[in-house]
Amino acid sequence: MRTLDVLALLASGAGAGAMNALAGGGTLLSFPTLLFLGFPATVANATSTVALLPGAAASMAGYRAEVASHRAWLRTLLLPSLLGGTAGSLLLLATPDRLFARLAPWLVLFATLLFLAQWYRSGRGVAARERPGPPPLPRRSGAAWTSQLGVAVYGGYFGAGIGILMLTILGALGLRDIHAMNGLKNFFGICINGVAAAIFVAGGKVDAAAALVMVVGAVAGGYLGARFGRFIGQQGARAAVVLIGLGLTVALFVQQF
Repeated sequence: MRTLDVLALLASGAGAGAMNALAGGGTLLSFPTLLFLGFPATVANATSTVALLPGAAASMAGYRAEVASHRAWLRTLLLPSLLGGTAGSLLLLATPDRLFARLAPWLVLFATLLFLAQWYRSGRGVAARERPGPPPLPRRSGAAWTSQLGVAVYGGYFGAGIGILMLTILGALGLRDIHAMNGLKNFFGICINGVAAAIFVAGGKVDAAAALVMVVGAVAGGYLGARFGRFIGQQGARAAVVLIGLGLTVALFVQQF
């Protein structure tokens, strides 16, 4: 691996870790970087998933109490998260690199627009009105199970934007405590990406050297990003994610078409 490649992987890992610490969307940086360095599309996606998983697991620690207080949601949504993550990752392994490379710009654009929609929603004061929500009811549990299964399939296949999708589902199902929602979202994201990462490794789709370099960058970026966020604020962080996502989408379209 060339020195410039190592530096690019470190930088993208650090950027992705910082983005996830500030506002989310780190895959929008790590995945295209691997593509630009010449990795096949499916290998780039699998390697990005594995590289960013430790940072997601670390962030889970901050929401232990909130997650523990919503065990009913854990029981309801754990199984579809695992099943969907498995199905999506197996679907990725069956997807030809050429086809996934064609899909990549559209997937990044979709994830960026999801992030922008969530930013707009939070800007209208939704988070400020958060309050504890009711426990899942049987009729809503079925809708939650089905919705989470669909999100998990997408997450296992690509992954960018699943946090936004899960927050949307949890909000629609009655949860209003943003800290609990973030904790549940992080937990199920770890389930989805953890299963996917194991399948990607077993399927030989992960470049171990690139993943290791990106992990180092992501851990450092996550720590520094949380501190830097105090200076630029959440709005600045979200704006950076959207601008980066749109820029990478354009670059991927130019590269592929």
